[in-house]
Order: sequence, then C-alpha cells, then structure tokens
Amino acid sequence: MTLSDRDRAVLDFESRWEGHGAAKEEAIRRELALTPARYYQLLERVIDAPDAVRHDAMLVHRLRRVRDARRHEREVRTGIAEAVRAGAAR
Repeated sequence: MTLSDRDRAVLDFESRWEGHGAAKEEAIRRELALTPARYYQLLERVIDAPDAVRHDAMLVHRLRRVRDARRHEREVRTGIAEAVRAGAAR
C-alpha cells in the first residue's frame, strides 16, 4: 500500500506528539481537519502498511509495540474476567 499525503501527515503529526490529551485532540482537529476518533482509526490502519515503515521505521515499530501490548493486556483481562464468571457459575 502506497502512503497517501494524508497517511504521511498522520505519521508526521504522531511523531511530534507524545501521549494523549486535550491539546493533542485540538491539534488533530486544527492541523489535520479530522476528529480524534477518525485520526486514531487512520493511524491504526497506516502503521500496518509496509510503506509506513519506510517512512518512519522507529515510530511505526514503537506504535505497533504499544498497540500489541495493549491488545495483550485486554486479552489477559478478558481471560481473567471469563475465568471468574466461569468459577461463579459453578
């Protein structure tokens, strides 16, 4: 997948910001003319593109690690919750 100008703009924007907050959300609206929800949807899609790695490998690998860690944490929490529910059902 070739990165569009918007895809590159999303990656470049993300490379300038650390964390998440109201100031970042306002900057997303102002600079990219996107809602924060749409921005994060696009970012999630873009970091899986091979061209994204060529554009900014360190950023993309960091974002993938963070995403994968969060996904793993959700899976662990879900597994614990299911185990508790299964135990309570006995």
